[in-house]
Amino acid sequence: MRLRSLLPVLLAGLAAAPASAQDLTGTMKKIKETGQITLGYRDSSVPFSYLDGSQKPVGYAMDICSKVVEAVKADMKLDKLEVRLNPVTSATRIPLIANGTVDLECGSTTNNADRQKQVAFTNTHFLTASRFVAKKASNVSKFEDLKGKVVVSTSGTTNIKQINEYNAEKKLGITILPAKDHAEAFLMVETGRAVAFVMDDVLLASLAAGSKDPNAYLISSDAISKPEPYGIMLRKDDAPFKKVVDAATAAFYRSPEGKAAYDRWFTKAIPPRDINLNLPMSEALQKAFSTPSDSPDPAMY
Repeated sequence: MRLRSLLPVLLAGLAAAPASAQDLTGTMKKIKETGQITLGYRDSSVPFSYLDGSQKPVGYAMDICSKVVEAVKADMKLDKLEVRLNPVTSATRIPLIANGTVDLECGSTTNNADRQKQVAFTNTHFLTASRFVAKKASNVSKFEDLKGKVVVSTSGTTNIKQINEYNAEKKLGITILPAKDHAEAFLMVETGRAVAFVMDDVLLASLAAGSKDPNAYLISSDAISKPEPYGIMLRKDDAPFKKVVDAATAAFYRSPEGKAAYDRWFTKAIPPRDINLNLPMSEALQKAFSTPSDSPDPAMY
């Protein structure tokens, strides 16, 4: 009788015990067995993931990944969780996620349908779109202001195609010049050979911030493309891990802390050169933060 009365208590205790490695699968099992989680970082993807003056990986995406690590540690009830850092490039980031070397890729990777065939993404942390950079003295701030003016974009990009299509559709009479690369295109605006340079907004912000007089430039308030989402990558078909990562990023983006992290990296001076990208959060990203999504479809944003 005494053993019978103890049985429910023993079963309840077992149910409440932390899951063993045998009960887990995928990345959660790997983390439990090794006591480690590996973050992939970029060395020059400013301000998402890059090396600071002491060669330490820092950035907006690194901050997000740190929040995910905290959530994983809490969810698995671990006393400690070692964070390992592994460099990745555009060419290696997907293979290193897929083969298990890296658990989270903390960078500026576009979430699209093709990539989702190989890897998974958590909730969107940035939206880029085609805008233009111009000198404030030019008195242009929207695409309609470019009517009859000279505009440059980089040859071979989707951006130059978009501005040509926009120009034809709106009948604005814009003269569109091709540049061999981004540096030449920005120089044309800097020297007055073009009024504006059309490109991805975050790249424009970086070029303006690194110029001789960053305060002389502005980035257009409107865009001529749908937003393209960036997300933290993780392995495909790993539902238990993705559930924890999605919950962590959603909570972070909805909180004041998420907005503060964005402002820290996009609207304030950042190391090591103390440049300021002057790129306030767009309305589309504000919406994405309030209703987090891992959708690769630009139309969702």
